[in-house]
Amino acid sequence: MKKTILMFVAVVFAVSFTACKDKASSKIIMANVDSASQRDDAAKKLPVMSFDKTEHDFGSIEQGAAQETIFKFTNTGDAPLIITDAKSSCGCTIPEYPKNTAIAPGETGEMLVKFNGAGQNQVTKTVTVTANTAKGIETLRIKAFVNPKNGATMASIPLKK
Repeated sequence: MKKTILMFVAVVFAVSFTACKDKASSKIIMANVDSASQRDDAAKKLPVMSFDKTEHDFGSIEQGAAQETIFKFTNTGDAPLIITDAKSSCGCTIPEYPKNTAIAPGETGEMLVKFNGAGQNQVTKTVTVTANTAKGIETLRIKAFVNPKNGATMASIPLKK
C-alpha cells in the first residue's frame, strides 16, 4: 500500500513539473491583443442624448383641444444613437420618434409628442425614451392646465348624492 501511495505521489510530482515547462507569454498572439484592445475601446464609446428641453408647458388649454410639441435632441456622444422605444404614461399622449434609426454623433433628431387635451385642471404626462445611452432611459414631461369644455366650471357640475 505504501508503495502505491509513493508511486502516485511521484507521478503527480513529475507531471506538475513537466506541465509548466512552456511560458504562457510565448503563447500570446499580438494580433489578437490589438484586436481585443480596439474592441474594448469601442465598447467604451457611448451615445449621449442631449435635449433642447425636457419639459414643455402647453399653458391653459380647453378640454379636448389637441396639442403637440417637438423635443429636439442631439447625439453629443461618440457612438451612434438608437432609440428603441418611447412610451407615454397614458393613452392620451403619443410620442413619434425615429424608430431604430442610427443617429450619428453630432447629428440631431426630433421627437413629436401629441396630447389630446384629456383630463381636468393641472395635468402632467411623461414620455419614457429607451435608447442605447449609458442611462438607457430618458424622461420627458408635458404639462397643461385643462379647462372644462364650453366654459363649464366645477361649481356648475352637480355633485352625486
